[in-house]
Amino acid sequence: MLAGLSPTWYTYLEQGRDIRASSEVVESLARVLRLDEDERKYFYLLAHGRNPPVGTCQQAVARGSATDQVIEVVRGADHPAYAANLYGDIVAWNDAVAHWYTDFSLLPPARRNMLWWVFADPLARKRLANWAEDAQNLVACFRLATATRPHDQRFRELTEATWAVSEDFRRWWSAHEVKDNHPRVRVLRSADGRTREFELVALRTVECFHSIVFHMPRETREGI
Repeated sequence: MLAGLSPTWYTYLEQGRDIRASSEVVESLARVLRLDEDERKYFYLLAHGRNPPVGTCQQAVARGSATDQVIEVVRGADHPAYAANLYGDIVAWNDAVAHWYTDFSLLPPARRNMLWWVFADPLARKRLANWAEDAQNLVACFRLATATRPHDQRFRELTEATWAVSEDFRRWWSAHEVKDNHPRVRVLRSADGRTREFELVALRTVECFHSIVFHMPRETREGI
């Protein structure tokens, strides 16, 4: 009754009969049965053979202590490492990020977002040696992330704000390309003109919906 289902239909579901439970039904039952996130994931896998959509907005933006601890371990490393939440907000970073990207501590918290920085800050075009390639890949990853929360106001606000300031974003967003965060090479240029290749490896944390992006040094290329 609390889930809005008839006793007969729910009985059939428990008996494993050949019926189809929609995502709305599964979500409603997970709420009524007070399943935690691990149990909710298991429920979706049983019902649909796939992981559930991302949970609450708070889960998507909350900072976990493990995330901060990982970044602190590589605080003094000479290669960048940063943690980003589901929306691309940069929530933690080491000292090398300021050298190769920008000093996010000088930006307003609402603007510490990789999508916004890449398309709205002119510095991004100087720091990213292959700006167009990196920007297009970022748009494709962002579009895939939005599919996990189709009614999320934060995603909508970021899309609209970036759309308003960048013709390139409008063109690539309209192309509807999607990509996940696979390891890839990014060429960064520091303020002194030094250029270096890094392999980006994104690791997703368990405690919250964050990715920690490590930059693994490759070869050094001068004078590009």
